[in-house]
Amino acid sequence: MRKLAIAVLITLAAAFATPATAAAQSFSPAQQQEIDRLIHDYLQQHPEAVMGALKASQQQADNARAAAAKKVIAAKRDELLHDPNSVVAGNPNGDVTLVEFFDYRCPYCKAIEPSLEALIKEDGKLRVVYKEFPILGPTSVVASRAAIAARQQGKYTAFHDRMMALKGNIDADAVMKVAEASGLDVTKLKHDMAAASVGQIIQRNYTLADALGIDATPALVIGDQLTMGAVDIDGLRQLIADARKNKKGS
Repeated sequence: MRKLAIAVLITLAAAFATPATAAAQSFSPAQQQEIDRLIHDYLQQHPEAVMGALKASQQQADNARAAAAKKVIAAKRDELLHDPNSVVAGNPNGDVTLVEFFDYRCPYCKAIEPSLEALIKEDGKLRVVYKEFPILGPTSVVASRAAIAARQQGKYTAFHDRMMALKGNIDADAVMKVAEASGLDVTKLKHDMAAASVGQIIQRNYTLADALGIDATPALVIGDQLTMGAVDIDGLRQLIADARKNKKGS
């Protein structure tokens, strides 16, 4: 009975929150006032009803986003996993691929980098795809352009690792210092960074991220799951294990 009362009151609260509802028009002002009072008093006495409704609503929204992401992942699988413009680490023929959308100025991306490196070493069947996704300002774009251009000199990994290890504020000068320390010819790098193809790679990543609903970093696609935010190494291991299990079961 109590659960029923909660459901009725929450439903009434939602209905009467919009003044123009047809239901509200079927009550007299005095009746409407009494209903509002009953709802208010009940929710004051039972705040858990509100929390429960909010949690249920959030869970529904999360489930809807996950379902939508799965559809996009399936539709965009080749672009996610096999874009020749994305750098691949780990086993290129691995049975599970982890795709990371990242920003070199994102502290959370830097926080999970050691876990990704450890997983690549411990899991010989893991394949990792890096997607440059600079969303934290102009310097982020400079860093991503430098990383992409570094491939022309065969120095992507050296540059990537140093940028991920770089602490503190990062500006364009810091990016160039990392490039020099990584063994890059900085003059050539700056020339290559300006190529239209570099901007096109970043734009494709923006478009792909938008299709997936990604608006923050890091964002990880593992199997058919999209996870946003920093995940500890045990959480990553579980996501990888789930992807393997689902792949075998399909």
